[in-house]
Amino acid sequence: MSAAEPVQLATLIVTGGAVAFALAISVWACWIVIRTRQVRTLWRDRLITAHDRTEYVENLFTAYPGVVIVRDALPTDRDTGSGRARLYGSPAALAAIGVGPSDTMLGDGLAQQIMESLSGAPAWTGAGDVTTLGQHMQTLMEKGTPFFITIESPSGHLIQVDGRPAGRQLVIWLTDPAVRHGENLPCPDPIGETVSVSKEPFAFLDMFNRAPVPAWRMNTAGRLSWVNTAYVRAVDATDVEDVLDRQLLLEPGLADRAREAVSSGAVCSVRRGVVLAGDRRLMALTTYPATGGVAGFGVDVTDGEEAKTTLDRFRKAHDLTLNHMTEGVAIFDRSKRLVFYNRAFSRLFDMEEAFLNDRPAHGVLFDRMREKRRLPERVDYSAWRASELARYESAPGTNVEPDELWPLPDGRTLRTARQRHPLGGLLYVFEDMTDQLSLQARYNTQIKVQRATLDKLYEAVAVFGSDGRLKLHNTAFETLWALDPGTLDAASFEDVAAACSVLYADLDAWNSLKARVTDPGPESRKTVAGEIHRKDGSILTWLSCPLPDGATLIAWIDITDSRRIEAALRDRAEALEASERIKTEFVAHVSYQLRTPLTTIQGYADMLAGGFAGALSDQQRDYTGAIRAASARLGKLIDDILDIAAIDAGRMELEPGVVNLGVIAEETSQLIATRANHSGIGINVDIDPEGPLVRGDAKRLKQVFYNLLLNAMDHVKPGGTIEIGTGIEDRAPIFRVTDNGVGIAPDRQAAIFEYFERGDNGGAGLGLALVNGIIGLHGGRVSLESEPGQGTRITCHLPRS
Repeated sequence: MSAAEPVQLATLIVTGGAVAFALAISVWACWIVIRTRQVRTLWRDRLITAHDRTEYVENLFTAYPGVVIVRDALPTDRDTGSGRARLYGSPAALAAIGVGPSDTMLGDGLAQQIMESLSGAPAWTGAGDVTTLGQHMQTLMEKGTPFFITIESPSGHLIQVDGRPAGRQLVIWLTDPAVRHGENLPCPDPIGETVSVSKEPFAFLDMFNRAPVPAWRMNTAGRLSWVNTAYVRAVDATDVEDVLDRQLLLEPGLADRAREAVSSGAVCSVRRGVVLAGDRRLMALTTYPATGGVAGFGVDVTDGEEAKTTLDRFRKAHDLTLNHMTEGVAIFDRSKRLVFYNRAFSRLFDMEEAFLNDRPAHGVLFDRMREKRRLPERVDYSAWRASELARYESAPGTNVEPDELWPLPDGRTLRTARQRHPLGGLLYVFEDMTDQLSLQARYNTQIKVQRATLDKLYEAVAVFGSDGRLKLHNTAFETLWALDPGTLDAASFEDVAAACSVLYADLDAWNSLKARVTDPGPESRKTVAGEIHRKDGSILTWLSCPLPDGATLIAWIDITDSRRIEAALRDRAEALEASERIKTEFVAHVSYQLRTPLTTIQGYADMLAGGFAGALSDQQRDYTGAIRAASARLGKLIDDILDIAAIDAGRMELEPGVVNLGVIAEETSQLIATRANHSGIGINVDIDPEGPLVRGDAKRLKQVFYNLLLNAMDHVKPGGTIEIGTGIEDRAPIFRVTDNGVGIAPDRQAAIFEYFERGDNGGAGLGLALVNGIIGLHGGRVSLESEPGQGTRITCHLPRS
């Protein structure tokens, strides 16, 4: 490499670097130019936007009917020039509020000049306090307290001023109320009206002149110097001059009270009757001293007095009504003292009326009631007493607590109701619930007993109310109709009928029952019974019975088994009746058929015993006697059977007449005396030969005596006795046969008078049955008294006639 080559290389490098640097400078310069143009465009747009916004705000302030002052800092009394104030608003707004620029209010400090000129202006708050604008601005500067007041400008305008902090600035709004409510509308500002009236005394005279009550002024001599329009109308005058010229007084004593008010310097008020427009009214007349004399006004209190009188009458009637109540009533006023009680209260708590008339305090009354043990026993009486007295704090006219039951130590229970009285205080109502609670307990017990009784009944019972709802039912009802108990509570009749239709689907029958449940008409409210046959083959009888409370009871009874038994018994009764008829006919037929040969046997036996066939040996004579005795006994048996058959068939006829029981008893005893002596049995007769007399069949009564004696002889051992007696018992004739034989066992006594009931002697068992039948035909009865081993007494009782 030559020496010139490095120089050329360095030169080339320097040249390239310079070119590159120049290019970089050119690029940077171009970027700076472009960025500068963008920033210029951005700030130009922001300037335009700010200008438009400022113009918009200025237009808004121009349209606002007032002036806005914005201060950077509020000046104090020591530094009145510090702070920068800006004024917003149009000249028209400045002129409207009466603070427009004048010769002394020019230049850039116009806002500051306006605030300084108004700082001493009187200001009125909403509460009516009178202050100055400067005082409120000072408070706003020091504490940041906003304000809204009304001030009077030096030109006499009323301006509403609203001041409040806005960040680090303070904003004062000045507004003319008249402009704010419209050009031609007056400002409804009460403070402004107060200011105007205070400057215009005639406004007060106009106000009094328009008052609806009569008003007047009098001088110290008692003469009228001014009256209002209502006064002129009250005295029927034409105008004020007429009243003053004629000195028409509203009430004759008006002048005297005026002089009294002047001399005493005090207000004089009286109530007098005054004639107004032809009507007599009661007026409250008030006279009071005033400058230059007295003033007065009258108020019509007629309606108030009438209302008071009516209220007094109502209170008396109310007290009289409460005194006739059985519940005890006590009323306490707002000072917690007793102001009213009725007689029931004093009786209920055994309180002396002298003590109650002294209007005792509520707490004192509680203490006295506790001493007399007329309050419930409380564990902490003081706390309970305090809680009762605390009820005065609730709102009047409200129930301070639901009704409460007070169990008293003497066993009574009182229902206590408390209520705040509309006039203040408390109203207590006490009702003696002892009897009612006792009745309620007994009623509940009775209901439970009735429900338990219904559940024990075999019949199915359901009670439906007049609304068709199921009110009561028993377990048998659920079982009989196979119902679910959970679906029966207050179920409707339709639901019950639908559930029962599974076993009995007669829709007409269920509709008829529903009509008897829900129809209040007299035709439906009747007891009706019926019978139904269900699908399961069972037979039910039902009964619908109306109840006194409008409900209806329906009962069902399953008579399926009863009907089956009834049918079986009917068939059996018919069979027994036929059997009895056949038996009776057979006995009668056989008895008549047996009598003919028996008569023949008795006749031939008598002939043999009489020797018609020749003399008989001793043995033959014994045989003949046996045949005769057996024939007689068989004849007696046949006669008894025929008599019994006649009685059963109702064909036995009596031949009544006057019968002496003593004579019949004597004759019958003689008939059987021989047999009794032969058997070693004694017969004692205790009768009255002259009586007693009865009306009956002598033959049949003698048959009764005979059968009784035979029955007694069959049961008396040799050596025993039989007593026959007649007499009067319970004023009715009787006769009796008594023996001391073996007696009759108690289990056989009930059947001893039945047919063919044989005794221990082996008889046919017809004697006593025939006795019972004949005495029954006479209208009497037979009684039996017997003890085993001690004998028997049979007594026949005949009717009195």
